[in-house]
Amino acid sequence: MNDDEAHVRILTAAEGLYYRKGYAAVGMDELRTAAGVSLRRLYGLFPSKTDIVKAVLARKHEEWEQGLGGRVRAAGPDARGQLIAVFAYLQDWFCTDDFRGCAFINAFGELGGTDPEIAEIVREHKKSFQRYMSTLVAGIGGSELLAAQLSILAEGAQSTAAISGDPAAAEQARTAAEVLIDAALRS
Repeated sequence: MNDDEAHVRILTAAEGLYYRKGYAAVGMDELRTAAGVSLRRLYGLFPSKTDIVKAVLARKHEEWEQGLGGRVRAAGPDARGQLIAVFAYLQDWFCTDDFRGCAFINAFGELGGTDPEIAEIVREHKKSFQRYMSTLVAGIGGSELLAAQLSILAEGAQSTAAISGDPAAAEQARTAAEVLIDAALRS
């Protein structure tokens, strides 16, 4: 196994373990075993656990942007439909068997208070989503306030669905988003 293969195996194992068990609960020995690499190779590729968490979050960010962007593009050119597609994407995600909430919110809750690097990565991910929503809202001629409101609905739905175990939070958020969007279009 070369370093690239080991790198992928470590990140895949870390992502799964962190998402299921939490960032703090997973030690390097457990990660090494799950990835099928030696401890020496693990530390050679990732000198610290923070390095692994940062790499996992970078991977999750890319996955989020690709998945969400793909769903929005599939909605076609209608700007309102693209906004609603954000909430359809959430609903599909919440209905997956392994849904455990937002990896970024989870990381911030566990590590954000003690690790400023992780806190900044999480903040940047959330700012990126806000910018994306602002772009979509601009497509209907909406305001930054509307973009913020829709972002908060999406973020709240993620937390609510994770805590309650009920994917209905996405549908509830979508319904509220439609009310806000339609009100903005009328004004």
